[in-house]
Amino acid sequence: MKEKEEMKRKIDTEPASEQGEVSTPPMGFKVIIREFKKDKVALFALSILAIFLVTTIAWYIKLDASEVMEVDILRHFAEPAEFSWGLIADAWNGEKTYLLGADEGGRDIFHQLFLAAGNSILIAVAVTTIVALIGISLGLIAGYYSGAVDNVIMRITDFVMTLPTTMIIIVFLVLVPKQTIGSFIFIMSIFAWTGYARIVRSKALSESRLDYISASKTMGTPTWKIILNEMLPNLTSLIMVQLILSYAGNIGLETGLTFLGFGLPDQTPSLGRLVSAATTPFNLENRPWVWLPASTLILVLMLCINYVGQALKRSSDAKQRLG
Repeated sequence: MKEKEEMKRKIDTEPASEQGEVSTPPMGFKVIIREFKKDKVALFALSILAIFLVTTIAWYIKLDASEVMEVDILRHFAEPAEFSWGLIADAWNGEKTYLLGADEGGRDIFHQLFLAAGNSILIAVAVTTIVALIGISLGLIAGYYSGAVDNVIMRITDFVMTLPTTMIIIVFLVLVPKQTIGSFIFIMSIFAWTGYARIVRSKALSESRLDYISASKTMGTPTWKIILNEMLPNLTSLIMVQLILSYAGNIGLETGLTFLGFGLPDQTPSLGRLVSAATTPFNLENRPWVWLPASTLILVLMLCINYVGQALKRSSDAKQRLG
């Protein structure tokens, strides 16, 4: 009896950590922060991406596209000027400084780079938002109702996925008489929602069979409340990762289409049009300032988004393991 009392007193006086107390697992943004702290490369990529977005948006708002794209034949393929902070200030004030040289029309590549990046960001965000709304909505409906509704939606999705979407997009772009950023966004968004629909549907299908959904149905909760307030929050991690990776893919698609000559019109700054200067062997070898800045920007941007997306994916997996 005395031995039991001594053991109990010893347990009561021991720290919680020594008693083997289970700590509360980190959740939400704490998991994401922890993952980025562990992955220094992803943290560096996130910093570069944030600086790039803030800088690009600031220049995109400041610059006048019509002035930047004004042809100056006297500066035809002008070489880059010697760097100085004074030229940066002049460039911010809208003056053509030719820090990165000029293209075939004598247009300042430094200014075009920010406008082109801004257009790519605008198009990628708009396309990603539109296709996410369509795909997530269809995926939630198919997963929640299952049965005949799921079968119809998935067969339509499968049919759209089998189509040669890139070729069809090119055909639509050729048929539109006057291409604009708005029409370009609409055409790109027509077929890109299928990935979201399938991914969200697979997760929503398993969620709809859980007890909390059955309980909500029994209590008479409206269907839209069950889908939006109970099912959707449990899919946010999966959707967030898909959004990041889809954003990078849409930037690549826009750049590739413009590079091939089927994207934005010539008078609209585009990274793809700047990179297309490398198709000329003489430019590729002797005028790297025409195509190299845009190519480097695309490469760095894709790498940063990929590293950030992978870190978010690991965070999502960690949160699922922790429950």
